[in-house]
Amino acid sequence: MSKLSDVRGRITYISSHAKQENLYAVYETTDRHYWTELAKCSQQEFQKSGTEGKCIEAREFIIALPESFPNLYEPNKLLQLFTDRFKEKYGVECVSALHHNKRKTNYHIHLIFSERERLPEPIEKTATRNMFYDEQGKHVRTKKEILDENGDIRKGYKIVKKGEVYERNLFTAKNKLFKQDKFVDEVKHFYTDLINTLVKDDKEKLHVFDENGLYLATKKIGKNNPKAEQIQTDNEFRMRWNREVDRAIVSGVAETEIQQIKKEYISDRIKESIDVFGNQSERFGTILMSAVAVLAMLISKILQKARELSAKLSDTEQMQPQTPKQEPVQKPAEKEMPSKPKIPPKPVMSAETASYPKLFKIYKELNRQNEIIFEAEKERNAFELERDDLKGLARFTKKGELQSKIDRKNEEIDILKIGLSGIAQRYGYQNVQEFYRIYHKSHNAYADYREQVAEWEKTYGENSQRRDKKSVLERLKTSLQKVANYQQQTTIKNKDRGAR
Repeated sequence: MSKLSDVRGRITYISSHAKQENLYAVYETTDRHYWTELAKCSQQEFQKSGTEGKCIEAREFIIALPESFPNLYEPNKLLQLFTDRFKEKYGVECVSALHHNKRKTNYHIHLIFSERERLPEPIEKTATRNMFYDEQGKHVRTKKEILDENGDIRKGYKIVKKGEVYERNLFTAKNKLFKQDKFVDEVKHFYTDLINTLVKDDKEKLHVFDENGLYLATKKIGKNNPKAEQIQTDNEFRMRWNREVDRAIVSGVAETEIQQIKKEYISDRIKESIDVFGNQSERFGTILMSAVAVLAMLISKILQKARELSAKLSDTEQMQPQTPKQEPVQKPAEKEMPSKPKIPPKPVMSAETASYPKLFKIYKELNRQNEIIFEAEKERNAFELERDDLKGLARFTKKGELQSKIDRKNEEIDILKIGLSGIAQRYGYQNVQEFYRIYHKSHNAYADYREQVAEWEKTYGENSQRRDKKSVLERLKTSLQKVANYQQQTTIKNKDRGAR
């Protein structure tokens, strides 16, 4: 969202075919004269307030759309839908335009909206006596204050005579909601939900980034941004943290622990750094790499404990003697009841349950990749220990060779971590956290389904099998009877032909 200090000029810019190379549609909820009156009202209110800076006449959203939309939806109808939905929700007038950039890689909507609503009837204030205003439009008490030494009215000063209208309001005051940070977040969710109802491919579904979540958002680098190189460097550090979060989730680290590390080693330390040193962007990378190291150490400990526990369980199972299988105790035959109970239908898989086998394959792929990373880290750690234990002449002859091995292994680990995050994204998930939440829900649903099926088989399975067998025999008997009838009819027909 951006603030507009020249709303009429901005409307002309976004709606002009001369200024826009790929303009597909323009839609307005009111006439253009509305925006002229709105700008005039805003400027008058701004002058009266005495605030420094620029007057904000309106605001604008730029809404990115999936690249499949040009082939799916007619531009005018799509633009009207997005604009009308906004007006219905917030009750303000809008003007919008649908564009592509020059390379046709960014399909987007410009939505300009008013912060004020038009009043049903103008509110006019009439002067009960002569009123005097200075060159800034401020009301002054006496006529003497607007006169020069010769008794003439100074340039820019004015008099509103008794009975004349000195103020005419067509609009309400600005809606304070539009100035709040939560408003932008609300609109993001609002349009994300709308877009997701229109996309045909699940891979195109959008997500709103959760600033309070486990991950760090990367920043967009605008055209000709003087800080582009610094932003790119910061984004690389942010992605390193995000990849380590993905790996932590796969490794079984609790989300609460990841959140605590993020708060303690990133959020709190950035705040402390700004308080002490000011806004020094070069310190950002150092803070993030420290947090990544802490999280990586926790992951290593958890994976090592998991391996040790797995080895102990395996040894225990091998040492336990095999107990002979007990023959099932035959229950005395129950007396048949005169009326058979109605057998309920066998439990049916839900869509969430049916997706479990596919999700389980992705789950195993993530864990395999994580194991490869863990083994690579063990090899690197071994090289580091060997390097640190060097003594005497070996420190000069072997240290460089070992350091080269460590550097190559670190590069390999970085590539493997990128691959780990890429697995979830390749299957259409925003990150590993999103995949695991869906996986755990599907796993629980699948477990419940298996339990329901087992209970049904235990209670009704035998009766159902008998009924199925009986049904099969009846169908077979019917089929045989049809075959016999057909053969009999064929024999009669053949005899008739022979007689002729």
